[in-house]
Amino acid sequence: MSYAEVTAKGPKQTPEEAYVPHQACPKAIHRAAPVPSLPHSESESASLIDVDSPHVTSVKSDFQEQEIQTETQADRLEHEAEDKARAAAQQAAAAAESAKKKAATKGKEAKDSLKKDGRKLSENRDNPVVIGNALIWGIATVAIGYGAYQKHTEGKLDWKLASTVVGSVGAFAVADYFGSKWLLENKYPPK
Repeated sequence: MSYAEVTAKGPKQTPEEAYVPHQACPKAIHRAAPVPSLPHSESESASLIDVDSPHVTSVKSDFQEQEIQTETQADRLEHEAEDKARAAAQQAAAAAESAKKKAATKGKEAKDSLKKDGRKLSENRDNPVVIGNALIWGIATVAIGYGAYQKHTEGKLDWKLASTVVGSVGAFAVADYFGSKWLLENKYPPK
């Protein structure tokens, strides 16, 4: 329950109870004090600058296209152009150097990875799992290519057939991966 609800239930005040006289002037009627204001005079507003008057100057919007009139202006423009060109050249050189380092690092990583994989394959070239995978994927590639050519010459090669073959190859690749992994771990471990 709010304070307003509680006071609304109580007895009403009489006008004498509601009026509390001010100590300095007990008979005065209490009202809010008037809002203070400043007197208006014309002399204050006359001292402000009128922006429409001719003594205020501004720069024309086409000032940069205007003809250079002094050697100082020409020197300044020349120095600014040189500074901009120098900064752009430094940024381009830094970006090129960074890209060169990044490319060299990536190239070295790829080369090392290929060497490692090549060494691993070379060491395991007599492993039956590696030989079997090479044969299976070589034969599958030739068979799929020949079958696609035959369907194309017959005019029966469409996206539905191609997607079915791709899905089948994907499923076979997953089965081959896990089968080869099991064989390499259990039967024919790599060197």
